Amino acid sequence: MSGIFSFNGDEEFFNGGSMYLSPGSCPGVYLPPRKRLRVTTPSLYSAFNQKQTSIEVLPDECLFEILRRLPSGKERSACACVSKHWLNTLTSIKANESLQEVESEGFLSRTLEGNKATDLRLAAISVGTSSRGGLGKLQIRGSGFESRVTDAGIESIAYGCPSLKALSLWNLPAVSDKGLSEIARCCPMLERLDLSRCPGVTDKGLVAVAENCRNLNDLTIDSCSGVGNEGLRGIARGCSSLRSISLRSCPRVGDQGVAFLLAQAGSYLTKVKLQMVNVTGLSLAVLGHYGVAVTELVLSGLQGVNEKGFWVMGNAKGMKKLKSLSVTSCRGMTDVGVEAVGSGCPDLKHVSLNKCLLVSGKGLVGLAKSALALESLKLEECHRINHFGFLGFLMSCGEKLKAFSLVNCLGIQDLNSESHLTSTSSLRSLSVRCCPGFGDASLTFLGKFCHQLQDVELCGLNGVTDAGVLSLLQSNNVGLVKLNLNGCVNVSDNAVSAVSFSHGSTLESLSLDGCKNITDASLVTVSKNCYSVNDLDVSNTLVSDHGIKALASSPNHLNLQVLSLGGCSGITDKSKACIQKLGRTLLGLNIQRCGRISSSTVDSLLEQLWRCDILY
Repeated sequence: MSGIFSFNGDEEFFNGGSMYLSPGSCPGVYLPPRKRLRVTTPSLYSAFNQKQTSIEVLPDECLFEILRRLPSGKERSACACVSKHWLNTLTSIKANESLQEVESEGFLSRTLEGNKATDLRLAAISVGTSSRGGLGKLQIRGSGFESRVTDAGIESIAYGCPSLKALSLWNLPAVSDKGLSEIARCCPMLERLDLSRCPGVTDKGLVAVAENCRNLNDLTIDSCSGVGNEGLRGIARGCSSLRSISLRSCPRVGDQGVAFLLAQAGSYLTKVKLQMVNVTGLSLAVLGHYGVAVTELVLSGLQGVNEKGFWVMGNAKGMKKLKSLSVTSCRGMTDVGVEAVGSGCPDLKHVSLNKCLLVSGKGLVGLAKSALALESLKLEECHRINHFGFLGFLMSCGEKLKAFSLVNCLGIQDLNSESHLTSTSSLRSLSVRCCPGFGDASLTFLGKFCHQLQDVELCGLNGVTDAGVLSLLQSNNVGLVKLNLNGCVNVSDNAVSAVSFSHGSTLESLSLDGCKNITDASLVTVSKNCYSVNDLDVSNTLVSDHGIKALASSPNHLNLQVLSLGGCSGITDKSKACIQKLGRTLLGLNIQRCGRISSSTVDSLLEQLWRCDILY
């Protein structure tokens, strides 16, 4: 302490230190050495500089008012690129709130699939097309639960595309009644709506469409578990312009909704599709009575409909304008039902029966006698139809029958027929595919009966040989235009040679895919005799470079547009020049699985034949 009191100020009290006396403190108090504090006085200018000067500080209401006054689509598109916030604000501007000039009424079309289908892309499309009236047609194919399209994206389309006329929403589980209701409210010109695998859409969304879209004429609902009878009743009450309705795999749809819709709209509906829905014969009875405008009817997988339902539908005599009928996997379709429909629909022209296991030859003969206007019949996997039923139908059918198709019918057996024919058929198109029992005997009978064939398709028939093909075509008095013998392994060059001599001037399409006995000789005869052929398929045959050379040096200057050589191991790089010569007219070339054609030759063909679509 004595050192302190004896300090006189001439010597240092603390080496390397200093004494700092703060104002108002007691003299003699020691403090450690330190730097002097820098005191900054707040400035009005510095506070102003710290504030954000961007337009983003504007409230959304002000930004909305600015953006809705943009004069053209170019300015709107430029502003949409500023930020997602601006893009979302632009998409929230409805057509009646915008002050921009619209150049057209919306004739643009867009399709978004998979990962390209997002809310952000829909918003950009909405803004970019709004100056031209928005989209007229939009298809969105999502990717199930990974889909990035929600109600927000659908709403942006609704606000920016008031002229939308066709909308397809497929596999979009995140889209619900909210988005569909905005479409209905903002797009009153909607004419076509296709909903597939959208579980979030319910009756509420359909009712909104019915109340606002009075021009709706085509409605498709597929695998929408939330749609039921109430939605269909709403459509029936509100959409008097409806012309086509398609319902498929909707478990909540039943007779109450379908029957009400058909009774209410049957006078103007022209196309009806009912596939795998829970209806009974009641719905078909209502259709048969009220469907006076129906021209096309498709019924598939209706397990609740029995024979009586089809019988009543036909005998109700209401569908006098029906022209086309397709029935698939309906156990209620029997011989009785087929004959009833034929007699009740006098204008019926086209019939297709697929997997109708209870339809036999008796039903076909009854159909032929009752449906006098019938022009075409297709039978697929109808195994109760035998040889006699098939031939009996052709003999009983009217003169208007032009096309007959038989696919995978195992009941057909190749039997010799001793029937005495008093007339000939006007059949122009014959197609028999994958019927193991169909062979030369059947073709011989048809050759005596059918003299006007122009389109012949015999595929996958091991029982058909050269003799059968020649017997079918030997009495043909009109020029054959199309011949398809794919998979007929017992057909050889002899048949091709005979056909080319007899019908070379009219033959336009010849397909021999998988005919193992076809060689270069067939191509030589084609090159000499077939002046009009433009589609030639010799895939998986024995043709080689020699045959291609014959085609290229044809004296008839073939105008081939499609040439298929897939799987022909005899074709090598030596055919490159000939293929290039043929390529002057080719639009399609198939050289897949031609193992002796090198990659360098393929590259050269791709470069030289730039206008041709090449499969390699």
